[in-house]
Amino acid sequence: MPENTFAVRASTRWYVRPHALPTIRRRCRACPSTELRTQGRFRVNANHKLLDVWLLALCVACGDTAKLTVLERGQVRAIDPAMLAGFHANDAALAARLLTDPQLAHRNGLTLDWSEAWRLDMDPIELPKADILDVDVTFTHRIPLRTTTLIALGLDVPRAEVTRHIATGRLTSAEKLTGRRARDFSFVMRWE
Repeated sequence: MPENTFAVRASTRWYVRPHALPTIRRRCRACPSTELRTQGRFRVNANHKLLDVWLLALCVACGDTAKLTVLERGQVRAIDPAMLAGFHANDAALAARLLTDPQLAHRNGLTLDWSEAWRLDMDPIELPKADILDVDVTFTHRIPLRTTTLIALGLDVPRAEVTRHIATGRLTSAEKLTGRRARDFSFVMRWE
């Protein structure tokens, strides 16, 4: 860059959002498949003043129904009324939020595959023309993604190029930019 010119700096905000419910990876009890799908339907069973709540999922191969435990023997009065209404209304947004809860995944022995269930929204929609670009990434749900894949999608470059930029120091962050993450972070891309 010539001495008498100034670097143009711009900023943008990216939002990682789910656009569908993720694929559930857990072995089906009726067949060898390990892929389940949910439509966000719940089953609520009352036993006096205690509730059991399950999220229903169907095996992709055989159609067998799996019940993923959300709540066992919960006191009715201890449950948030909005959440209880969501269970009864089969609220898909509530199902998405519950699926991202690590306790639910651990309790039910499952992992989530978000590969086809998330999108990246940018504000502004187009990347600003700048020599230095400051990017703030916000996750609206806990969606673990490979950081280099996310950056490559947002910058519209191959993942290998993102890895090269990290290695040369053109792409920097206070956070680690390799591996998976599901929390907000920021980075700076120097194009010059």
